[in-house]
Parts: sequence; C-alpha cells; structure tokens
Amino acid sequence: MTKTTLLLTFSLLTISSFAQVKKPATAAKPATTGKPAAKPAAKTGTTVNPFKSNADSISYAVGLRIAQSLKGQGFDNINMTLFEKAMGDFKQNKPSLLSDEAIQQCITTFQIKANEAKAKENAGKSAATRKEGLDFLAQNGKRAGVVTLPSGLQYEILKAGTDNTKPTINSKVKCHYTGTLLNGTKFDSSVDRGEPITFPLGNVIRGWQEGLQLMTVGSKWKLYVPADMGYGDNPPPGVITPGATLVFEVELLGIEN
Repeated sequence: MTKTTLLLTFSLLTISSFAQVKKPATAAKPATTGKPAAKPAAKTGTTVNPFKSNADSISYAVGLRIAQSLKGQGFDNINMTLFEKAMGDFKQNKPSLLSDEAIQQCITTFQIKANEAKAKENAGKSAATRKEGLDFLAQNGKRAGVVTLPSGLQYEILKAGTDNTKPTINSKVKCHYTGTLLNGTKFDSSVDRGEPITFPLGNVIRGWQEGLQLMTVGSKWKLYVPADMGYGDNPPPGVITPGATLVFEVELLGIEN
C-alpha cells in the first residue's frame, strides 16, 4: 500500500465515520426536548468544546472517529503503541516496517479469523434462540386463523384486500410494515417513519418472498418468519439475535410489474 493510498484510506475511513455517526442524532432530537441546554463538558454527546484551538478540536475529533470506525470493523484490540508508531512513521516519511503485500496479508488474516470467531459465537447463541422460535411456532400454529405453510412460514390475515392482484417474485412491491421480535421488541417500522417502502420482491428475505406472493393488494397480514426464512445466524446489526424467529405486520399497498 503506497503512502498516498494509506492517507486516502484513513481519510475515507474518517469521512465515512462522520457520516455514519451523524444520522442518528436527528432521530434522537425528540428525546432531548425540554432538557436544559447547558451540560457539563464531560457528558457524552455534549456540544461544549473543551479545546482551545481548532487544530486541537479536529485532531481529537478525527482520532475519535477513526477509533469508532475501527471498533465497528473489529479492529478494537490493536496495539496502540504500534498504531501510533505507524501513524508517526507515515507522517515523517519514514520507510514502512511492512511491505504492501505483508500489510494486505495481515489485514486479510485478521478479518478471516474475526469472521470465524463471530460465526462460532453466533452459532452458540443461535441454538437456544432457534428452539425458542420453534416452540413458539408450534403453539402459534394451533391458534384459530393462523395458517402454517409447508415451508414453516405462518401467516394470519388481519385485513382482506379488495383487489385480486398478487405479486410475483419478479414484481416490485409497495408496502407498509412493522417488524418485531417474539418478545414484542420492535426493530423496524415503515409505519413509524411515516413512509411506505418500495422494493423488488426477489431482493428480500424468503419469508417475505413467499408470504407476499400469496397476498392481494390492499390486504394486511401478520407473517411469522422462522429463522431460516429470515436472517438465519447472520442478522443485520441491531437487536435481532442469531437464529431469531421474526414477526411482521405487512400491508401490501401496490405492485409495480
């Protein structure tokens, strides 16, 4: 990796981290309504700047964003002494202690081991969660109005549509939805955002693919999605655990073929 490439990498890493951290601040505004404007400088998230110069401020800000981004990518257990030495060597135009090939090999090896460790951890968490989901589905399937399909997907009709049109796997559909865990924890909702979502049906989880192809426009169903028809052992970041059975209330608003 050349010095120019290394500098560009850190620049992109920092800029990306700024963009990623900035978005949640907007959503968090209602929670701060009515609170005093002034807070001690030591409090997390404060707008008070304890630094005397802009150079000091940006130095700390960039360092913090790089650390946050590295942690998010699994590089939170690095040797800070060597990390600082590498930064210093680069800034002072000193020769690198590692070749470009060695740098790439180190990063690749670390990422492979980190992914293997994460997969093993997820598999351990998944077993108990999967059992909980299977037990739930077994009982849920006995309720009046709940239909269990051969795939294991379950659905319950909350509102019947007046249109007979159904989407195909190649359709683009427009939906309102709310997703929850079995304990009722909400993890996503277009309803809360106040804006429906439009997407190609072939690009979503299998539970949605199968369930929505059975729905007619204007209908609202409750889908009970087994882990293997949802995110399996590799859920997206957030509250969904590996092996989780998920519940979605989905309203099919339209189809774009």
